[in-house]
Amino acid sequence: MRSPASEKLEIIKLVEQSHLPAKRTPDQFGVARWTFYRWYDRYPEGGPETLADRPSAPSRVWNRIAPEVQDQIVEMALEQGNHVGDLRGLPGG
Repeated sequence: MRSPASEKLEIIKLVEQSHLPAKRTPDQFGVARWTFYRWYDRYPEGGPETLADRPSAPSRVWNRIAPEVQDQIVEMALEQGNHVGDLRGLPGG
């Protein structure tokens, strides 16, 4: 379950003020230790704004062909007369 940034910040402050070891305190709030440490590492970098939820999907896919390049490839194939049906062994070829 995702927590709002304000709740993450409150948990960070409670852990900092707790008399319990930092390894045990996140468990008291139902937060996995590694999740807490991710929040804790991001917080000093940019304050509460860095605690906002981030999309889990990557913003870029390394092997995706840009739409412009895809269009160029299709255009070149059509100019050369290469069609799927022209390939050997396929119906219509």
